[in-house]
Amino acid sequence: MSQQYDEEEIWNMVGFIKISSTRYKTLKTLESSFLMPSEIARSTGLGTTQVSNALHDLKEKNLVVCVNENASKGRIYQNTPLALEVLNRIDNQKLD
Repeated sequence: MSQQYDEEEIWNMVGFIKISSTRYKTLKTLESSFLMPSEIARSTGLGTTQVSNALHDLKEKNLVVCVNENASKGRIYQNTPLALEVLNRIDNQKLD
């Protein structure tokens, strides 16, 4: 079930997340749950526009997925395995 990622890819994503507290907060909120953008905003104290922009960026980098893409309202997002690995590196300051 565990997928191996290229080390360079992981470290590039670590940098991508660390330069944006909004992206980090969004990923962290999705770490153990699947949520709608409004729920992420409420949980993080960020604006819904900030969260939507972060989700767009994260989706482009394959760090989050929308599980009901065709819904016009109530879209649900969750982290990908790559996002979980990136969060693990950031949170544990793992250097290997």
